[in-house]
Amino acid sequence: MGHPVTTNPLIIMLINMTVVFIVLICLMYMIKLIHIVDPTKPKEEPAPAAPAAPVPAPVPEPEPEPVVEEGIPAEVVAAIAAAVASCGASGEIRAIRPVNRDGWKQSGRMGGLNLG
Repeated sequence: MGHPVTTNPLIIMLINMTVVFIVLICLMYMIKLIHIVDPTKPKEEPAPAAPAAPVPAPVPEPEPEPVVEEGIPAEVVAAIAAAVASCGASGEIRAIRPVNRDGWKQSGRMGGLNLG
């Protein structure tokens, strides 16, 4: 009585796969049953009656034109706006001013970039 029923690996594989698929099919039907009997499902409400008069759509306000200062080409403003938007900033750009080119400040900025 201590001998195994079979030593053939193919028969053992078929038995194990059959058991696994039977369990999976049972789980599938249990999940379908839970979806049918679900107590948290919202109650279906009757469709509301058609409104008497259609509501007019709100008129969108026109977007203000961007203000471009003299001396800054429109292409540069567009490139700066695209770069700021690609960094994830939202909102509008209110002013674009050139940076005062002080030698020590520029040296500190370049040192902060760790280029070397």
